[in-house]
Amino acid sequence: MNAFRGQLELWRLHLAVIVIGAIAELIGIQKIPLGAGAILLLPLLYAFIMAAVMNPNLVPKFGKIIRQKEVQAASPLIVIAIMPFIAKFGTTIGPAINTIIEAGPALLLQELGNLGTIVLAFPLAVWGLKMGREAIGATFSIAREPNLAIIADRYTLKSAEGTGVMGVYVIGTLFGTFIFAILASLFASANLFDPRALAMACGIGSGSMMAACTGALTEVIPSMKEEILALAGASNLLTYATGLYAGLFLALPIVEKLYNATAGKKDLATAQKKEA
Repeated sequence: MNAFRGQLELWRLHLAVIVIGAIAELIGIQKIPLGAGAILLLPLLYAFIMAAVMNPNLVPKFGKIIRQKEVQAASPLIVIAIMPFIAKFGTTIGPAINTIIEAGPALLLQELGNLGTIVLAFPLAVWGLKMGREAIGATFSIAREPNLAIIADRYTLKSAEGTGVMGVYVIGTLFGTFIFAILASLFASANLFDPRALAMACGIGSGSMMAACTGALTEVIPSMKEEILALAGASNLLTYATGLYAGLFLALPIVEKLYNATAGKKDLATAQKKEA
């Protein structure tokens, strides 16, 4: 009862979410032509921008509407909000198992590319940007919904690791669709890769990025629209199925060990100095 009463007191936050969601859906998907392809602007992008603008820490004028109380309450509610995504993974993976099997070894092997964030991003985060434990959350994955759930369960989203994964999640949502649409258009137009390989590459575990990527590919190669959508969908589904386990049992432990063996020594030295 107290929890219900507490949520009623946050009516400003819930009303803002409803209004922002409605406006974003009314705007709908917008297409910006780019050469032979196109960049797709999705409702999720508009929602993020509007929510960021309403943050009183960024725009103080909105402090009259969204108070610090609502800002602090919004963070833990993210975990609740992504639970339907996690449940959806389980309901879609089972019925589509035959599609995944029929996709063959190429589709399975390309999932190993999800570990590429460790090779590329971890050194840059730790030695280039001098990040602390935020680097663990930021670089163990591409930071989509399942990865948020892993960090939220392991560290909580209020931790340094939670800050890292949320930062990449937000940046990925804001700019990921642009980058994927542009890259898909360029690679498809240049004929550097087989369109089927590009279609599989679209499925990285993000619905918005997959939509932008496949949208750009089908604009360039309309004759293969059905095949592109099928392969991208199977790849995205497989990433949801394997990405959660790969992130939990492979990527996260590897990044933790790498961090503790390198930058973690600085953390320990800093803590000892403070104690002294």
